[in-house]
Amino acid sequence: MAVRLRDGVSVAEVEHGFALLDERSGEYWTLNPTGSVILSTLLDGGTYEQAARHLADQYAIAVETVTGDVRQLVDDLESAGLIDDDGRQGEAR
Repeated sequence: MAVRLRDGVSVAEVEHGFALLDERSGEYWTLNPTGSVILSTLLDGGTYEQAARHLADQYAIAVETVTGDVRQLVDDLESAGLIDDDGRQGEAR
């Protein structure tokens, strides 16, 4: 287990990505298709490196180009209180 939604946060697939709802505060966030690829990979047990690779493969760009984007999204989702990251993903930090 590495990245998981925090208690009280739900995710739904929408037309152009994901919507995340914090049921406690009533706030919601949307993720575009690239953010959705990252979060989906991580929630399915993938590593940051695997998420970057999936994103790079899907959009035909270099893995090195998107590695920082993966970490930034995780940082943003953690700061918003939407996910927990148990810290076992250190290789991509």
